[in-house]
Amino acid sequence: MAIPNALRHTLAANAPRADGKDGGTVIIAAHEDQPCLIAYDPAYIAELKRELNERVALSRGADGKIDHNIKRGGANGEAVPFDGSGRFIMPGFPRFYANIGAHAFFWGTLDYIEIWDPKTLLSTPGIAPQMVAACRYYCQDKGVPLD
Repeated sequence: MAIPNALRHTLAANAPRADGKDGGTVIIAAHEDQPCLIAYDPAYIAELKRELNERVALSRGADGKIDHNIKRGGANGEAVPFDGSGRFIMPGFPRFYANIGAHAFFWGTLDYIEIWDPKTLLSTPGIAPQMVAACRYYCQDKGVPLD
């Protein structure tokens, strides 16, 4: 798998490889409520932790119990290195979870990158029309069949 150039440079700047080689580290995780993956640099972990802890605190019921699934669903990433060309080995479970086969569509969302199987994205209700159009365009541009 390869991270597109425009997204790769930001990740590499935020999380350079410890060995000094070109590339960096990206964390791949199952999206909390969509059938896709998210990818982010290690610096985003602090923000994600803050956000999840806030949601856990708000989940307390009258009995004082919290919803443990908030952290289970939102904190499941696996750190993987990527080289100067953005290539990385997609971990097995995330690939399985998002039904990623031979092709993947990457979409930057400011804080993280979503990684979709194109056919899954197109069949998922409620996806922003711009994202659907971009997926169709890039698949058509690269000769990736969607039917």
